Amino acid sequence: MEKYRKNVGIVVFNAMGKVLMCARADKSDMQWQFPQGGIETNEDVIDAAKRELYEETGITSVTFVAKIPYTLKYKFPTLVSDSFKNKGCDFVGQEQSWVLFRFDGEDKEIDFFKNPEEIEFKGFEWVSPLEAPVRIVYFKKDVYKQVIDCFDPIITKAVNND
Repeated sequence: MEKYRKNVGIVVFNAMGKVLMCARADKSDMQWQFPQGGIETNEDVIDAAKRELYEETGITSVTFVAKIPYTLKYKFPTLVSDSFKNKGCDFVGQEQSWVLFRFDGEDKEIDFFKNPEEIEFKGFEWVSPLEAPVRIVYFKKDVYKQVIDCFDPIITKAVNND
């Protein structure tokens, strides 16, 4: 049976309806993604999302808006899968719960160096939600398209009602 790592993906949008994309610190080029991370045993998905968002970006000024009511899966390419196997894990990919937050703070709150032992990102940009799937690495594109299909109407409504 194939084993997927339980994970939470986090979409954060600002008052202009743009979503936060972060550039991975472990890549020499600018590879973009949404914040994401593992869900600890007995941890609620929303709590995991808030914890991971803080650990990876320093952001705490958010309001929960929505959650996709089902999980989405993607498989790792061989190179990534082999990297997990070398660490003693046998995951073939990730099974993600997705959460949407509204950002209530200012950009200066974003600090990738809160946890200097595990710096995940080296930069960020606020982009149109429809741009996110274009920027993401190929093996996550389908998941990102599904996430944006779910969240884009909610973001549009939230921005237009404020």
